[in-house]
Amino acid sequence: MTCIKLAEQGYAILVNCKANMAEALKTLELVKEKGTTGEVLKFDVSNKEEVELVLGGWIEANKDRPIEVLVNNAGIRDDALMVFMNDDQWKNVLGTSLDGFYYVTKLVVHDMLFKRYGRIINVVSLSGIKGMPGQTNYSAAKSGVIGATKALAQEVARRGVTVNAVAPGFIHTEMTQELNEKELKSLIPMQRFGEPEEVADAIAFLASPKAAYITGSVISINGGLYT
Repeated sequence: MTCIKLAEQGYAILVNCKANMAEALKTLELVKEKGTTGEVLKFDVSNKEEVELVLGGWIEANKDRPIEVLVNNAGIRDDALMVFMNDDQWKNVLGTSLDGFYYVTKLVVHDMLFKRYGRIINVVSLSGIKGMPGQTNYSAAKSGVIGATKALAQEVARRGVTVNAVAPGFIHTEMTQELNEKELKSLIPMQRFGEPEEVADAIAFLASPKAAYITGSVISINGGLYT
């Protein structure tokens, strides 16, 4: 959905996927229906060598097409109480969010600084703000990205680059399909789960020139669920 919203703003879109090429190609077709162009880049954001080879290779081969907007949306859940959590559950969840943010952003931000323009939007989570039992790994990963968002925003602000985050609550996505919606929505003041379009609209605004004076912010999209 975010790719489509950005395509509506006229951006050419780079769609990243780790494994599900079929879904990535479907997204690319929806992007092209909006009258713009795009490509699918297949790599694991948590793997430095893959990021440098694929994304770094694309940047090197397309010096006349600088990336103006970066949306760091990678994240996985592998829930368990910490006393039962194994090392792989910890490392994989943190690696996807934190290492992925670091490897991809470090590659992209250089040209943004040179061009004196850029928008970086990190997708975090309600879990990273309030902490969620059974999600010590996921909460740590997303709160880490929140801290990085605020720090990087201050480092690059003078060069016209903004860095913000959106923190969705319970949104209708694959990651929430197994949750008990009836029980959980009773905790939400708006009494419903959010829709992907509502998150994408916020990202699209932060990616636009209209958001030039917003940086280091975390925008919660959670129907009023804060505590």
